[in-house]
Amino acid sequence: MLKWWRRVSGRGVPEGFTGALAPDEIVLASAALPDGRHLVATSLGLWLPDGRMVGWHLISKATWSANALTVIEAVVSGEAGGAVLLEDQAPQRFALEVPGKLPQVVHERVTGSIKSRHRKDLPGGGVWFLQRKVAGQDGVVLQARPDPGTDVELVRSIAAAVASKMEQLR
Repeated sequence: MLKWWRRVSGRGVPEGFTGALAPDEIVLASAALPDGRHLVATSLGLWLPDGRMVGWHLISKATWSANALTVIEAVVSGEAGGAVLLEDQAPQRFALEVPGKLPQVVHERVTGSIKSRHRKDLPGGGVWFLQRKVAGQDGVVLQARPDPGTDVELVRSIAAAVASKMEQLR
């Protein structure tokens, strides 16, 4: 009965999927890992095998090479006015037996969430400023992703000033 409901409802979740989709969340693609778990790309983000969904706006980078999808997830490490500071996590590599359209969907969704990007070199490194669309929400979020070794307080100050100017323009 469950297989029939998945097919009829258009939810398309693979057998064994343990996540809880939002009512309006749509499965776009999925691919099995060798251990039987899945990566599932939806309209809101990428469901990882550990049962967590990472929003498209929190994936810093995703690459496809040698039958594996490598994903770099970012976590919010602070706020600066109307901006958020991000910190990249260690890359996660997922070998896919039959990738199907999952790599293409991930690429399209990650790049499609980026509305603008700007790199600023600073002492000790630099910072990427991005305006990104958050799937399922109106508007964009200003993100600042400093390189390791960059003065975070300087980044916070610049990000707050940029967010303030953006707010004035609205």
